[in-house]
Amino acid sequence: MLHSRKSTETFCQSVHLYYVILTVIRFLVQQSRRTKYVCKLLHNAVGSINAMYPAFIDKGNTVALTRLVHNWSRGNDGDTLFFADGLKGEDYDLVPIRGGKYLRAAKIGRAIMDADIFISLTHAKGHVSAGFGGALKNIGMGCGSRAGKEEMHSSGKPVVDTDKCIGCGKCVENCAHNGPHIENGKCTILKYKCTGCGRCINVCPMHAIHADYAIANELLNCKIAEYAKAVVDGRPSFHIALALDVSPCCDCHNFSDVPIVPNVGMFASFDPVALDTACADMINVQPVNPNSVIAHEHDHPHDHFTAAHPDTDWRAAVEHGEAIGLGTTHYELVTV
Repeated sequence: MLHSRKSTETFCQSVHLYYVILTVIRFLVQQSRRTKYVCKLLHNAVGSINAMYPAFIDKGNTVALTRLVHNWSRGNDGDTLFFADGLKGEDYDLVPIRGGKYLRAAKIGRAIMDADIFISLTHAKGHVSAGFGGALKNIGMGCGSRAGKEEMHSSGKPVVDTDKCIGCGKCVENCAHNGPHIENGKCTILKYKCTGCGRCINVCPMHAIHADYAIANELLNCKIAEYAKAVVDGRPSFHIALALDVSPCCDCHNFSDVPIVPNVGMFASFDPVALDTACADMINVQPVNPNSVIAHEHDHPHDHFTAAHPDTDWRAAVEHGEAIGLGTTHYELVTV
């Protein structure tokens, strides 16, 4: 039973999404050589990939144990959990990047590359390092193996403004690599341990941590675009983005905040670059939610993502994606 307009809208969005995905799968499967195998894989497998963060998403075996405890490893339909880059994050393919400027090959989880078709479903939101977390971020960073993620993040290591640091230890708690170190009430970053993931930057309550040079986040976005191209190049793909509850930070954090804008809707395209551009553009023309973190930010009135994360440039990803032939930033919106 539906009790409110909001729940009705959520139900309708879920139904629409289901039929969009079903239609796309049918279309893409027709282009696939191993149709029965693809259908079986889509129905019986629930994929995951190793991340760089602490706690439950630190390593594959921890995730597997957690899901076993909560009975997530096998669903009602007999779905089976697997890790695209293996339990230790070491099972990946070295995939050439055609037209890559910063990388020659991407380290992509092997199970990702074994699939005949690729469909991405993304929650559009802000991101502390990329600025905007859309399809390119979801595909490039999401499908990269643990080593691949480290490679993308390696452009810059954070530094600490000791005048602002209060030695609270939030950075230490949230680092999976023992990079931050508190001594005499101040934090220092051990560069030889740091992978450059940027998580400490976002959890610091005093904003005392920042990237060590200006173009680090721009290079990150360019590498994300190149990894995304390695994933989708040469096989049928389709991409969906949900611009709903647009949080200022990535969903990987163990906290959230008031959405920066009202709900916008669902976007879909065969072109991930056009999808990200359109999705971000439509979010940026929305009014700012009054209680969000950018409610009183006036330096970037027409770019909500830069307002939330001033040291980032989300357009670097889509512009570089266009430059290497991943897609185009030009689009036409068709309302369904």
